[in-house]
Amino acid sequence: MIKSILFVFLGGGLGSVLRYLISKSVNTATIPYGTFAVNIIGSLLIGIILGLSAKGNILTTNQTLFLATGFCGGFTTFATFAYENQQFLKTGDFISFAVYTIGSFIVGFLAIFLGLYLANNYS
Repeated sequence: MIKSILFVFLGGGLGSVLRYLISKSVNTATIPYGTFAVNIIGSLLIGIILGLSAKGNILTTNQTLFLATGFCGGFTTFATFAYENQQFLKTGDFISFAVYTIGSFIVGFLAIFLGLYLANNYS
């Protein structure tokens, strides 16, 4: 159990730092491109990782914990997504709110499906 917690902890730390760096370098004052990008990239990655894990003998349980639960869990962020949407609503920018929310869900789901497809067909 301690070993599993360590893998999640290390992966989460790396994912969080990378998310911070991407968000700081890509987000603008009006559009949170960085948060959108990390959530979509994270969705694609978790699709690939879980797809490979489901195939068996490609990723160990510890690798899956490190990559999916830890790294992708730390890399993606629903809390920041929710806060940024609250900011859109607070300022009355309903178009940005709708585009960002709907776009994040649709493209996020498509990224997961793409990741699973890639893992199942190209590994």
